[in-house]
Amino acid sequence: MKQYFVYILTNKSNRVLYGVTGDFQKRIYEHKMGAIPGFAQKYNVKKLIYFEEFSNPNDAIAAEKKIKGWSRQKKIDLIKSMNPSWQDLFAE
Repeated sequence: MKQYFVYILTNKSNRVLYGVTGDFQKRIYEHKMGAIPGFAQKYNVKKLIYFEEFSNPNDAIAAEKKIKGWSRQKKIDLIKSMNPSWQDLFAE
């Protein structure tokens, strides 16, 4: 069964990028290599700090939209619930 992911990446300045993907490994690798022009590449947003898996793409998209609408503190609390030390969760 295909899986879909919501993810949050950050950089040293705590700028964040939110995304949804059906190919998690490839998408995060592309971010890490700076292969995607735009915000992530411009601000060096490469550190995976949160992700969540879904079996339905619409659920993943809805979760991303919900998270984007939250306050900064609520997002921080979400990240800390999965990753208290904000370690990079993507093994190179």
